[in-house]
Amino acid sequence: MTAIAPRFGPSPLRLLLAATVLIGTLFCALLAGASPASAHAALTGSNPKDGAVVATAPKDVTLTFSEQVAMGKDSIRVLEPSGKRADKAAVKDLGTGGKVTYGVDLLPGLPNGTYTVAWQAVSADSHPVSGAFTFSIGAPSKTSAVLPDQKAGGGLVGVLYDIARYASYAGFVLLAGGAAFVLVCWQRGASVRPLQRLVVHGWVTLTAATLATLLLRTPYTGSGKLADAFDLGGLRDVLQTKTGAALSSRLMLLGAAALFIAVLFGAFAKREDEAEKRDLTFGLAVGGTVVAAGIAATWALSEHASTGIQPGLAMPVDVLHLLAVATWLGGLAALLTALYRAPSTGAPSIERAAVRRFSKVAFGSVVVLAATGTYQSWRQVGSWSALTGTWYGQLLLIKVGLVVVLVSVAWISRRWTAQLAETAEVREEADEKPVTVPEAASAEADEAADPERAAQLARQKAAVSTAQKKKAKETARDADPVRTGLRRSVLAEAGVAVVLLAVTTILTATEPGRTEEEAAGTSGSQAAATVPNGPTELRLPFDTGGQNGKGTVRLSLDPATSGANEMHVWIYSPDLKPMDVPEVKVSFTLKAKQIGPLPITPDRITTGHWSADAVQIPMPGDWQVQVTVRTSDIDQTTVDKNIKIG
Repeated sequence: MTAIAPRFGPSPLRLLLAATVLIGTLFCALLAGASPASAHAALTGSNPKDGAVVATAPKDVTLTFSEQVAMGKDSIRVLEPSGKRADKAAVKDLGTGGKVTYGVDLLPGLPNGTYTVAWQAVSADSHPVSGAFTFSIGAPSKTSAVLPDQKAGGGLVGVLYDIARYASYAGFVLLAGGAAFVLVCWQRGASVRPLQRLVVHGWVTLTAATLATLLLRTPYTGSGKLADAFDLGGLRDVLQTKTGAALSSRLMLLGAAALFIAVLFGAFAKREDEAEKRDLTFGLAVGGTVVAAGIAATWALSEHASTGIQPGLAMPVDVLHLLAVATWLGGLAALLTALYRAPSTGAPSIERAAVRRFSKVAFGSVVVLAATGTYQSWRQVGSWSALTGTWYGQLLLIKVGLVVVLVSVAWISRRWTAQLAETAEVREEADEKPVTVPEAASAEADEAADPERAAQLARQKAAVSTAQKKKAKETARDADPVRTGLRRSVLAEAGVAVVLLAVTTILTATEPGRTEEEAAGTSGSQAAATVPNGPTELRLPFDTGGQNGKGTVRLSLDPATSGANEMHVWIYSPDLKPMDVPEVKVSFTLKAKQIGPLPITPDRITTGHWSADAVQIPMPGDWQVQVTVRTSDIDQTTVDKNIKIG
């Protein structure tokens, strides 16, 4: 006999896997080229303030945040102009009355000059946040303090951490969605080896990614050095945080998931008695739902859903959202595997009824996604301006667009499903088709005389028969145009789902639009009035129309209450360098009471910096601040903004 070597080509499933790798590579490149994701918490105030000039050295430096943060003992560093540490390296929690405030005591006898404050923290939604600012004692000076170029959560560690997060989501989708597909849509698939491998690979991927995330947590939120991933002391500290508890809980739940997989593909797949199988199905459905919900909760309890407004409602909604995503996208991957791989391996081919059941399950998942996604969008974005004006809102629009594309392709798949013809009869005919072995006819006479030859011929008959049956099944599979169309549409769905999962991973690491706008409003970058009863700051761009006439005015008022206030004015050029101008004047007007304008002429301190002590504000209210800037003998302009005086 002449053996025919099997042909191996780039199957559509292999193309999908290649596309997944390509998307992952592009995703990593995007993360490497982008700055670290903003966290939920934002710095809303400090004492001394950024750019402030104080007459004498303060006893401490305090920082106030918009949300709860976690800080280590060395999270705030104050550096002298020479670069030496000026603090006692012991961070204190000074929060009172709902305020989130941390501080560090300064060393005595500090010299005059410009000091640098560098800080780093972990926000309540598990993402690191860091920053730096300067203040001066006596007068500004040059500083040799060196800060790391890499922000918290950036660099190689940040890229590896985000890859692990992407792999975690992908593993959960394959694990939960694949198991749900077998249990709800196609129970015969429990004995199909490719489907078993799909679910097991999902479990392995999620477990490995969770371990990697746990190890990378120390350098991700701290030093940024990859070697610190194996620091046992740092790992112990991580396990005491909310994120560490969530990750360790996920690992324990994955142990229960391993037992679930063993029963699903073991006892359940072999069970033939319908009553016993029905009882086992119920038990697996309840247990699997509990385990899957628990794993989904490890994300909800440690990320965006656990902070901000309505966390008690947002966390269960987030769990439902994740379960719906896994059921839809993971079931899609299982259906694709069944359509492409199961027939070619001699396993039973998926029936039309199973495809229709998945179509109904997918539709229900989309309904749940729409409902939970609408609530999450309102909670995280909050306004139309944040939807289009923040990075989170723009990513959300991209995600919505991808979901629309995915649903459109799914509609095409539903149409193919409605037309799907059963091919069981064709396969049965292929199984019953007699197999003719030419050598057997000529050797029948030799069988009686040569038993060894007879056994050899029998083995050849069995091998040829198996090969021809397999080929007949593949031919029947490929000859059905409806089934071919369904496979192609499902493959397209899976390709879009890979991109959607990457966008979702980036979205979960991005500061929500609502908090981004709130933080911007608190820092004075919004036109709205600032909060009363506290130091406040305004930024006003100006253009006098002459040469070198553009810049920005930064005005601070402390404590921004009625009575005496300290005012500082800085002028910056478009490249953010201090800008010297011939004259700066300020006035305050309370239009509601027809008070003012109250003129103030600040004193020049240094290049680009003016100040005035004992600025008297007679009463609280919504005051208009006007700043007049003259950049030459004839070029000047006046800019204004309202400020709330407490």
